[in-house]
Amino acid sequence: MMKHRSQTRRPFFASLARHGFVIAAFGSGLLLTPLAQGGEAKPAAQDEKVLRYALKTAETGFDPAKVQDLYSRIITQHIFEGLYTFDYLARPFRLKPLTAAALPEHSADFKTWTIRIKPGIYFAADPIFQGKQRELTAQDYVYSFKRFADPLTNSPTWDGLEEQHLLGLNEYRAEIEKSKKPFDYDKPIPGLLALDRYTLQLKLAEARPRLPQLLADGSLLGAVAREVIEAYGDKSMAHPVGTGPFKLGHWRRSSLIELVRNPDYRERFYDAEPNADDAEGQALLARFKGRRLPMLDRVEVAIIEENQPRWLSFLNGQFDLLYTLPEDFTSQAIPGGKLAPNLAKRGMHCYTVVASDVLFTVFNMEDPLLGGFEPGHIALRRAISLATQAEREIQIARRGQAISAQSIMLPHTTGYDAQFKSENGDFDPQRARALLDLYGYVDRNGDGWREQPDGSPLLLESLTTPDSFQRQVDEIWAKSLAQIGLLVKFKSAKWPENLKSLRAGKFQIWSLASSASSPDGQDALGFFYSPRIGGQNYARFNLPAMDKLYEQANAQADGPEREAVFREAKRLGVAYAPYRARGHRLITDIAQPWLIGYRRPQFALDWWQFVDVDNNQKP
Repeated sequence: MMKHRSQTRRPFFASLARHGFVIAAFGSGLLLTPLAQGGEAKPAAQDEKVLRYALKTAETGFDPAKVQDLYSRIITQHIFEGLYTFDYLARPFRLKPLTAAALPEHSADFKTWTIRIKPGIYFAADPIFQGKQRELTAQDYVYSFKRFADPLTNSPTWDGLEEQHLLGLNEYRAEIEKSKKPFDYDKPIPGLLALDRYTLQLKLAEARPRLPQLLADGSLLGAVAREVIEAYGDKSMAHPVGTGPFKLGHWRRSSLIELVRNPDYRERFYDAEPNADDAEGQALLARFKGRRLPMLDRVEVAIIEENQPRWLSFLNGQFDLLYTLPEDFTSQAIPGGKLAPNLAKRGMHCYTVVASDVLFTVFNMEDPLLGGFEPGHIALRRAISLATQAEREIQIARRGQAISAQSIMLPHTTGYDAQFKSENGDFDPQRARALLDLYGYVDRNGDGWREQPDGSPLLLESLTTPDSFQRQVDEIWAKSLAQIGLLVKFKSAKWPENLKSLRAGKFQIWSLASSASSPDGQDALGFFYSPRIGGQNYARFNLPAMDKLYEQANAQADGPEREAVFREAKRLGVAYAPYRARGHRLITDIAQPWLIGYRRPQFALDWWQFVDVDNNQKP
């Protein structure tokens, strides 16, 4: 037993040291203190309210127009603000004004939207402003949206704004790309206008009934100040300045991100609106209604990639929240789906939700081995999908913390149907072998591995990350493919490097996940939309019939006709198999007794301002 404890603690301490923590004896326990820039421990005031937790994957930076990954967007969502937001407690979702004064006015055809911005909202102080308060105006959103269209920005999420087709914006981007001239931010764009200091008008070429949901994503469409972006230039990822409740304090890349309360944040109060029958939500409202936001002074987010040190540091009380329980520790933390008695005795709280996300394997449709629309290549992708033992991954690696996925559509969004069943959810190695045999993928030399129809080697290559959990997932998948005679090797790199390869199309296969940022299933259809190649269309899938369905759904109001379009899109997605959806996660968060008010948002990424830390309960 002592030997086992020694073996588990050594990598834990080593990992914490690598991530910049000082470890010292403190009574019978341990004191874990983040290092200051100079390498010395940073003192903390006794009455300061600090939220500490860890993410499993490193950030890429904090410029809304340049980030794409979830982990960076969690940070930007708390620094920048969109025009709208989703109510923190409402289930199902409720859209609310944030920097806007009210919900938008729109024309009958959903092509013209007029939004009035609240006066008296200010950007956080920055040397660029030379000691003056800088008020948020409608022109700031005009500038912020234009940045996505500027080829020099190279925004990975331009496609999301591009398809809204703001009159003149797409055309101007095409003109700039052709002429190679600098983007003129002073050029009037008819679909993107500041009518006056506080009035923004958006004019679209086509109907977009759900545009406000897109505008609620402050992690991407939050307002930036032009003078800040121009001053910091290509260093904008390290100098975020927004109007949100927090601002960047200290940042040690891929290790520790510290955010501090924005002292210039306007008067904003807890005014969430839970449903009348939501007992938990009503209790939170009763406790916090009228409290000024944010309630925290500081937030420290550590990056700890391995599951074991994240879990142990939480148990030791060094983190206030275990944000996404590692699957490895399901049996210790939530045996039988309930919080373990030893954790409950310590006053911890458990929160489990069916996440609006999807785990999937993506195939590069431009790869010469398995991409394209040739029948043999389609058969190869479908055979890989049929041989993928997703249920084993869920039960073994994920300890039952997921439900089966039948398509790429995400729970809690339009287009998702819990009753939908497809080949995507099947594990059928016999059928997979038959498909491979039919199209000439056979073992010609008797070594147990299939070759290509022309006799050349058939070796699959998948990107992966160097953490123990992903290795377990990879091993299950590799063994499943070996049963049908397919050999796969793994190319390991950090997540941000793999993301770069994905965006550039320099990969064959990768296993990853995606989460919904709004209740609209349209975003999931973006996985198949050809204008999103290089962005959300990870597979680089290009099928005119699918593009037509995407555009049709985008212009339709919610209802039976739009749901029929989603069903047809799911059918095509399964038939051509550019993705293999494997599951939707059951996510469990566990909070220490002194973290009060936590509730994982369903779509928005911001929640720090809605929670409090009771220092009196800390040991």
